[in-house]
Amino acid sequence: MTTTAVRKDGPAAVTPTPTVGGHVRNYLSRVRGGDVGALPAVLGLIVLCTVFAIMRPSSFLSAGNFANLFTQGAAVTLIAMGLVFVLLLGEIDLSAGFASGVCAAVLANVVTVLGYPWWVAVLAAVATGVVIGTTLGMLVAKIGIPSFVVTLAGFLAFQGVVLLLVKDGTNISVRDDVLVAIANRNLGPTLGWALTALAVVGYAAVQLLRHRNRAARGLITDPLAVVALRIGGLAVILGTAVYVLNLERSRNVLIVSLKGVPIVVPIIAVLLVVWTFVLQRTSYGRHIYAVGGNREAARRAGIGVDRIRISVFVICSSMAAIGGIVAASRANSVDPNTGGSNVLLYAVGAAVIGGTSLFGGKGRVLDAVLGGAVVAVIENGMGLMGYTAGVKYVVTGVVLLLAASVDALSRRRAAATGTR
Repeated sequence: MTTTAVRKDGPAAVTPTPTVGGHVRNYLSRVRGGDVGALPAVLGLIVLCTVFAIMRPSSFLSAGNFANLFTQGAAVTLIAMGLVFVLLLGEIDLSAGFASGVCAAVLANVVTVLGYPWWVAVLAAVATGVVIGTTLGMLVAKIGIPSFVVTLAGFLAFQGVVLLLVKDGTNISVRDDVLVAIANRNLGPTLGWALTALAVVGYAAVQLLRHRNRAARGLITDPLAVVALRIGGLAVILGTAVYVLNLERSRNVLIVSLKGVPIVVPIIAVLLVVWTFVLQRTSYGRHIYAVGGNREAARRAGIGVDRIRISVFVICSSMAAIGGIVAASRANSVDPNTGGSNVLLYAVGAAVIGGTSLFGGKGRVLDAVLGGAVVAVIENGMGLMGYTAGVKYVVTGVVLLLAASVDALSRRRAAATGTR
């Protein structure tokens, strides 16, 4: 069955009527052609959660552990969201972990040592991230030093800067109530439900508006049933999550009550929406994909390649700053290990596991969130099962290798089938 769309600038165009079966077939065709997207991360997350739920049902499936998953993976997820922009250009930022540590140390010094308000400390931390990103981007884009070398140097240098800022090993406490609340406090149950309803309604409005606009232009649209399924799926997922998080998690309610969505969750959600809009709905975002896909072609098309390259490092380091703020909030302090240890490895792993390509040109900010969830579940679940840190590292490394292998094989398949 077909419908006829009348265009003002030419003859009538025949547009197929969208069907659910056709949509499914098209999706399976894209997967077979190498466009797997975030499917491996989603399947991996389901498998991991199922295994840990079977092995440790009472502890892994508890409301308290569910909330811990969000706070444990928040800092890594935020850093990974920034790394997606760098990876989209086929570049790398090995300094993001310790850059977050530097910004966290600036935050702690401004708010604790100097005694300024929390918002001044936050601005100082983010401004530090902007300066770091601008410096790295200029060295890569203008001087031509490979990003691997520049950011490796930054990795070493920023580790030293953290030591200098925390006075060679001392611990700087972060006691400001607002800063501590970011990773340690929860929204009220009513506010959590209100934000959930707002998110679902907003998503539904965007999906339906997009469907109407494409139909009005005679473009192929997703079937309304598929659009409704997406909206309903989001409502079920968010509703279930909020319901569980609103359960009482305190072991002694007389002393303290613990229930509600962690404050860091809507922070991540807002940043996810903002950066997704930037990548998918702005010319700047399209330029990033263009430069990542073919730098020389983008240059000939009139895109300011150097400007794009510098800007993605600025975004990456700014998100690292936000990740450092969350890490300082969760620990209530900053020390020489802030931003170090496995932070960078997990952040890069989260972006790649989620589906962002190491070769550039393919990825979404949502990939960092999905990959961050996978990393957090591995860390959390294996900790509940009593495995050592060594085993956790091995498993996470294997998962990262599998994700990179899927990326390489999917690109080869896409090239073979002519879909890329």
